Amino acid sequence: MAQGEILAQLSEILEQRKAEDPDSSYVASLYNKGLDAILKKVGEEATETVMAAKDVAHGGDVDKLVYEVADLWFHTMVLLAQQNATADDVLKELARRFGVSGIDEKAARK
Repeated sequence: MAQGEILAQLSEILEQRKAEDPDSSYVASLYNKGLDAILKKVGEEATETVMAAKDVAHGGDVDKLVYEVADLWFHTMVLLAQQNATADDVLKELARRFGVSGIDEKAARK
């Protein structure tokens, strides 16, 4: 599978899991538990990502950081799907920001 296709395929699978029995799929079980359970997982994965980055800064294995970021991305994609958005929506937003100063973009939010 080409790397550029991974997010699109994962988005499709996450959408399919909405219709599945919660006992048959981890993602379906998260959807069944609702937004708070999904947000809790995103928070846990964000914390684990931060801890892994701190470990790398002190000589730890960067592969652990990559693993944790993958978990974080996965769970944020579950959140997006639960909210009827996709990774493509995020990619479009990132593309929109190209060529825009981060300082200017942040100021425009006010």
